[in-house]
This record gives sequence, structure tokens and C-alpha cells, in this order.
Amino acid sequence: MQKSQIHLQIALTFLYGIGPKKTSLLLSKLGSLEAVFESKYKDIQEITGIGETVLKKIKRETALKKADEQLNFIERNNINTHFYLDNNYPRRLKQCDDAPILLYSKGNFEPNPSRVISVVGTRSATDYGKGLCEELISSITNSGIQVISGMAYGIDICAHQLCVKHNVQTIGVLGHGLDRIYPSVHQFTAEQMFLNGGLMTEFIPGTNPDRENFPMRNRIVAGMADATIVIESKKNGGSLITADLANDYNRDVFAFPGNVGQIHSAGCNLLIQKQQAHLLLNGKDFLKQMNWDNLKENKTGAQRVCFIELSDQEKEICALLDQTNGEHIDVISLRTKKPVSIINVELFHLEMKGVIKALPGKKYCLI
Repeated sequence: MQKSQIHLQIALTFLYGIGPKKTSLLLSKLGSLEAVFESKYKDIQEITGIGETVLKKIKRETALKKADEQLNFIERNNINTHFYLDNNYPRRLKQCDDAPILLYSKGNFEPNPSRVISVVGTRSATDYGKGLCEELISSITNSGIQVISGMAYGIDICAHQLCVKHNVQTIGVLGHGLDRIYPSVHQFTAEQMFLNGGLMTEFIPGTNPDRENFPMRNRIVAGMADATIVIESKKNGGSLITADLANDYNRDVFAFPGNVGQIHSAGCNLLIQKQQAHLLLNGKDFLKQMNWDNLKENKTGAQRVCFIELSDQEKEICALLDQTNGEHIDVISLRTKKPVSIINVELFHLEMKGVIKALPGKKYCLI
């Protein structure tokens, strides 16, 4: 029986011992989801270089059966899926090597807005921290900025609630499945967020909010945003994990300073002292540092290359790159359905014409 693309996408996440990097390798080398599940292990090994011993342990049939159960649940509960090769996958997150292959979401939001920030902080927010959060969110109202946070106690939920209040689109990234809200007291806020925002997670429905899930959640919070802002944190707070991840992803990190000796300001002060975060004074200061205070959204994207003579294949690649801030050559190959050898030549021609530029990690973007 033929399986749908969504069914196979979900099944990919259940393959035993195959993480995001190997999954990406399988798809780029084999060319389709069907090939991952139907090709002989010996053929896969020859094409991808993944050992046959590893391949025999992935349990494809079990993965397909598990995907069956999940597909039924998400269809009944109007849950959306975001596969890393699809246009509705957050493009900033796609640039991160450890990004999840598949995301689940509920709500009404733009997966790829022009500007995104993550706001994180202590679970024990003080009036000082809440005041900073209020000023920040009110400052970005009507700026088209989307706000990401983690639905936790303290600064996270404060940021989400203020976004609802000021009609700023906001997404809560969860450390569990979409069959529940944790903490449960945030259920009402989550329901309000669905009107202009929503919830997102890499975890399948039924996944408990276990401790080890939250650092994984933090990489999505950091990876989805152009900048991460830390509002109050202890020296060993989880927000510092998110800040470290954002720095690793080459994203901007900001922190509000606090009184010396205050436990909930120690983490922010340390980030600033170590030059791991820009010192932030207020929302207006943030917009200025990001050059967003008078920046209008660039709507000329696809028109940038209209005066340069391009082949049909070059135009196809440019149209794909116009949707992202950078795309890996394997993804370009898969999306255009052309071998990497041909894509390599086309990318070289586009570079020579000054249309694209190469990025680290075999990625390319429009100039």
C-alpha cells in the first residue's frame, strides 16, 4: 500500500539510530522518501556509505507502523507538520546542523517572517525583569517582529502574555508533545496565542515534559530567531544554554544588565562581561542595534537578478534561494530534482555572474 509523503516524513523520525544528519544524507543521496524505505540495505550502503550493520537496525517497518498512529492523531487534532525540505519549515532553523527533520505545530502564524526574536529568562522573574519585558514587547509592537519563547514559568510566559496583549505574533516552543500544555496553568495563554501565533515542537504527541527534552527545545528557540534576548538569569540558568546555542549558530545575543549581587541578574551580567551578549538598555536600543528602527522589508528579492541573463536551471535555483537565507547544495539538488554534479556547475556559473555567494558548509544564498 502506497504511503503519503507526510506518513513517510513522520516515519523518518522513528528510524532507529538515524538522526537529522544521517536522515539528510539518506534523502540527498537516495533522492526520495520512498527510496529510504524501499531500497535494499546493500544498495543504500553503496550509495550513502552508511554501514549495513547500522541500516539493519533502523527497523523501517516498525517506523511506518508508529507513523500510522501519529498520522491519525495529528489529522484528528488539526496539527500541522513542517518537514525540513518544505517551504513552511522555519528557514533560519534549517541553517542549523542539528535542526530537527520534522516539526509539529498548532495555531495561526507565519513560519518565515522577515524578523524573529527569542525572549528568554529566569523562571522566577522579578518585577524588574517583568518591567523590562513589558517595555521590550511594547516597543516592538507594529514592527512585524515575531517573538519566540518556551512557555515556561517566569520571563517566557510573561513574554507570550505581553505579545497577546500587544497583538504581537508569538510562538511557544514546547519540550513535549502537542497533546498537552505544560505547565497546565498556561493553557489559557496558549489558547489566546492560537489567534496570532501558536505552539511548535519536535516531539510527537504523547511525549512527556521530561527534563532532558528542554535543552533540545532550547536549540529550536535559538535557531528560529535572528536574535536572542535574555531578561534575567541565574549564573547556571537554562537561558544561558539558549544564549550559548544562539552564539554557536552565529546569531545576535543581547542581555539586559542588572544589579551586581542580584542572583537573577548574575547570568546576564556574566554574558555581557564575557562579551557573549550585547548590553541592552531598552526596546528602542535593541531595534537600533539590529538596524530595525527604520528598516523596511525588502520586497525586491526575485527582482534582484532580472537584468542578468540566466538559464532556466539558474532561474530555478535563484527562485529556490530567494525563499531562504542560505541553502545546502544537497537540499538544492533534492528540491530541483537534479544531480549534485549538475547543481555544482550551475552554482559556479551563478557565482561568476555575481548572483549568489557561497557560505560555510556547502551552503549558498542570493547576493
